[in-house]
Amino acid sequence: MSQPSSTTASRVLVLLGLILLSTNLRPAAVSVGPVLAEVTDGLSMSSAEAGLLTSLPVLAFATFGAVAPWLTRTVGLHRTTLLSLVAVAIGLAARVTVDHQLSFLALSMLGLAGMATANVLLPSLVKLHFPDRIGFITALYTSAMAIGLTGALTLTVPISEAAGEDGWRVGLGVWALLALVAALPWLRLVLHDRHPADSSRTVRVSDVMRTRLGLAMALLFGLQSMHAYVSFGWFAQLWRDAGFSPTMAGVLVGVVASVSIPLSLWLPTLAGRREDHRTLLWGVIACYPVAYAGLIVAPRSLAVLWALLVGVGCAIFPLVLTLIGLRARTPAGTAALSGSTQSAGYLLAAVGPFTVGVLYDVSGGWTVPLALMIALVVPMVLLAAYVGRPLFVEDQLPDRTAVR
Repeated sequence: MSQPSSTTASRVLVLLGLILLSTNLRPAAVSVGPVLAEVTDGLSMSSAEAGLLTSLPVLAFATFGAVAPWLTRTVGLHRTTLLSLVAVAIGLAARVTVDHQLSFLALSMLGLAGMATANVLLPSLVKLHFPDRIGFITALYTSAMAIGLTGALTLTVPISEAAGEDGWRVGLGVWALLALVAALPWLRLVLHDRHPADSSRTVRVSDVMRTRLGLAMALLFGLQSMHAYVSFGWFAQLWRDAGFSPTMAGVLVGVVASVSIPLSLWLPTLAGRREDHRTLLWGVIACYPVAYAGLIVAPRSLAVLWALLVGVGCAIFPLVLTLIGLRARTPAGTAALSGSTQSAGYLLAAVGPFTVGVLYDVSGGWTVPLALMIALVVPMVLLAAYVGRPLFVEDQLPDRTAVR
């Protein structure tokens, strides 16, 4: 099989493909939220169907993320990436043309399946093409991911409103065009496809989950995602309860999201220059308890400061993605570690927003939910102490996976 070209032109094409791919990994998941009321009204969705729609991203991450390494072994890494983008484009474009709730949900899941698969493939693609620049390339693609997230959150409503009646269909459908553009570089790259299993090892998600490092990475990823989901899902309500207008509460959540853009450029690059990452992880994680304690005692007067600190805490996401590439020796190991980390992690993360909502209803305030979030920082610190050390998942695999 042809090997990927090592020429400068080829590496530039791969880099362009990675950045465009990354920009598409959040709009499919978050673009519905800003126009959820219009979608549910336009399709006459029940509350249960609307709740299922908002839960689909987590289900897609947990289900299809675990399948991604198998697809790369079967189809090839570049072909699977292209197919993922095609699924995103078809799902997002087709769902806005239907009027039936189940059809909309099914096509949404198709788009989200492509997004979830590509999400897992990114660290493996970086390991394959840029093994000597994992931190820097991860910084670029996580920044592109943050830009895609921010763009989908802020532009979907204006596009919908400009389109007039039933404008939500245009506001959601426009993101399919971005996926089509992102697919263009991969049309060329599939001519030089690569199977991660071409290496001396075949590494499976199930084997990685039996290792200490695989389990620790999944738990850390799940806990950090839990904090992010709670922040983006509930903190607008927290600040409204503190006396801010809905618009200002949304701006504060936007501050949380926007902090990740510059940090996504800086932190992975910094991580790529060192072998031990414990101090770096602890420094970022420490922002969470300070922010949560501040939100308990002074949610209004210092709201911007707490939003900034929560945003810094959320920057552990690009750090963990960087570690996926740094904690495996091969593209095959990276693909399996990425699949296990993200599929199991996102499944764990889904518990967070639900639990916080229950505690908020039962307690009638935010002290108890925020106290829980502070408590959840403790296992993150302990897990960071382990995964921050220079370890490799292949060294912990059972002997039967060593050679194929």
